[in-house]
Amino acid sequence: MASLNVSLCFFLATFALCQASRRAAKALLPGGAYAHFAREAAGAAQLGACCLEMRMLVELGPWAGGFGPDLLLTLVFLLLLVHGATLDGASANPTVSLQRFLLAEASLPRTLLELAAQALGVHAAGALTRLYWAWGLSDLHVLQSLMDPHCSSALRTAVPHGALLEGSCAFLLHLVLLRLQGSRAVHRVLAVALLLTAAACTAGPLTSAFLNPALAASVTFRCSGHSLLEYVQVYWLGPVTGMLLAVLLYHGRLPRLFQRNLLYSQKSKYRVPRGRPVPGPGGSQTPEEGSRGRGPR
Repeated sequence: MASLNVSLCFFLATFALCQASRRAAKALLPGGAYAHFAREAAGAAQLGACCLEMRMLVELGPWAGGFGPDLLLTLVFLLLLVHGATLDGASANPTVSLQRFLLAEASLPRTLLELAAQALGVHAAGALTRLYWAWGLSDLHVLQSLMDPHCSSALRTAVPHGALLEGSCAFLLHLVLLRLQGSRAVHRVLAVALLLTAAACTAGPLTSAFLNPALAASVTFRCSGHSLLEYVQVYWLGPVTGMLLAVLLYHGRLPRLFQRNLLYSQKSKYRVPRGRPVPGPGGSQTPEEGSRGRGPR
């Protein structure tokens, strides 16, 4: 359990440092620079560091630390809850940023800035986490530090199957985000944590269920076993395709690209009243009906 305690301290330190950096950036930077860059970078760094440490526990914990799957899944769920509660509105996910752009909720410069911040955050987290492993504070960290240069791929199935899994899980994730867009934050965080925990349980053994192109690029693209093109198909094209299908299914169109609804017919909210015949001078008949009713003289 000593290794687990070291990992728990790492999680707590990661959340504390990222939260402190968010508060400092919010106090020192202009609102736009914080919301579009610093907040995204801190959220992506927090997600990347916790993902790497959690992946080490999942891979080494069962045989080197005696951790059961129930403990690991509970820890994943709790980390997702804390992560969602501390993001302060950041997405830390390129597909969510692209979704906001396609829904015309964010401009192109803002989206590109968020994508750059997310890539910077996860890669910085990867470098710092591997430096932390090199300190050898636990037996698991010593093993992970030795195995990390020769890491194995997180993709343990065929490329089409992996792309289908990542795309399907991303499709469900974005449907939930769209459905709960106007709901309370606590409900949204709980629903997303439950969904991602279920995805980790089902698709995790085959693809690690990243559902995040930036996170997958930082964690597994450097590992041997598959080519860069195969990784891109599974971890980039899969989630982006799932996001596009979710937006199309929910809205019937991509608001940034199409104004007309592509899937659903739109009915007018207002009913046009039917006109009544105007009574003629001789009664309730219209002039045309009166002229037709009178025969020739």
